[in-house]
Amino acid sequence: MIKKKEDMIISKITKMRDGNGDVIKNEILGNLDMAKHARMFSTFTLNKGCSIGYHTHIKETEYYYILSGNGVVSEKDGDKEVKAGDIVITGDQESHAIRNDNEEPLVLLAIIILD
Repeated sequence: MIKKKEDMIISKITKMRDGNGDVIKNEILGNLDMAKHARMFSTFTLNKGCSIGYHTHIKETEYYYILSGNGVVSEKDGDKEVKAGDIVITGDQESHAIRNDNEEPLVLLAIIILD
């Protein structure tokens, strides 16, 4: 199966997870295309001042693979800078947030796998 770029759904999410600003979501795979042990396969673009708010994962693991730009990830042990090529892993019962304080857009691939 091949899913063409023009068939992917792009949407704007305002204050995602109580974050700031607008986040652009490119839903690479939707629910009908997803394997039964996965919940998300999307890219997110955060412009300067935008964020995905602090949230907890239950019975799942989320991976953020940073495609371009720089950002700040908040976890229980504080804030950490991330850049292109880094991966953030947030497992069951863990929480995180991500924000972009820079001029360049922050683009990440988000994948959620059910535990």
